[in-house]
Amino acid sequence: MITVARLPVALPFSVRPLLATMRSHAVPGHERHDVATGTHCIALRTAHGIASAAVRLRADTGSVVARIDAPRRADIADVEAVVRRWLDLDADPTVVDAALAADPVLAPLVRARPGLRVLGSTDWFTTAVQTILGQQVSVAAAATFAGRLVAAFGDDAPGGLRCSPTPQRIAALAPEDLRAAIGTTRSRANTLLVLARAVSDGLDPASASFSRDLLALPGIGPWTVDYLALRTGDRDAYPAGDLVLRRALEVGTAREATALAAQWQPWRAYAVAHLWAHATLNRHP
Repeated sequence: MITVARLPVALPFSVRPLLATMRSHAVPGHERHDVATGTHCIALRTAHGIASAAVRLRADTGSVVARIDAPRRADIADVEAVVRRWLDLDADPTVVDAALAADPVLAPLVRARPGLRVLGSTDWFTTAVQTILGQQVSVAAAATFAGRLVAAFGDDAPGGLRCSPTPQRIAALAPEDLRAAIGTTRSRANTLLVLARAVSDGLDPASASFSRDLLALPGIGPWTVDYLALRTGDRDAYPAGDLVLRRALEVGTAREATALAAQWQPWRAYAVAHLWAHATLNRHP
């Protein structure tokens, strides 16, 4: 069932950096990005099967157009909600911008990109897998690894896309089969298996101990936990150990980066998004 929906978004809405992030992180086969039209397509799971959403972002319209292809009419509202979280459409940019613009470090960045959003996630496990594959490699390499995973073990989705494999599908794999399909290191493949098995056994982001439980898994450190928190909705998440972030702040340690961010609470995730956008878009205009 195909539906075209207009999803309201509060202005201002800084579209260019959001699209740039979506484009750079796009997983081949799972996502498709059209630079000319500002359209991004992604596959996702619903209660009744697998859907796809093609979203078109424009800065001046006050809405995002979403073309949703879902198994049943009952899935449409759920997909719309997922898209809203993914694109951070429920943010109040006036509140966030006013808070961050009071800081001299962030004020010029907020002026340059008012209404900046934090790219979220359509599925926390998929994002966790992509985050693990992105440890100590470039964004492009991480997307390549994730694309191989989708091609080998994912499921067909509308629009010629494929949905990422479920935790149960990954958990059932032999370590060498997973590693051979992805082309990543043995330790990274083992971490994926450990995570998939933990999720299959009940690891749940709704649990109060989730971050602690996740951090206890071998191969998962503070950066992975903090970055995943940022992508899955914690608007005060702050991956202080991130190299791009520390370079943008011109500090050498995570402790120094954390100290600089004290006054940005409870909006540190938006501060990170501004610093990342400033670093990457200034380097690749």
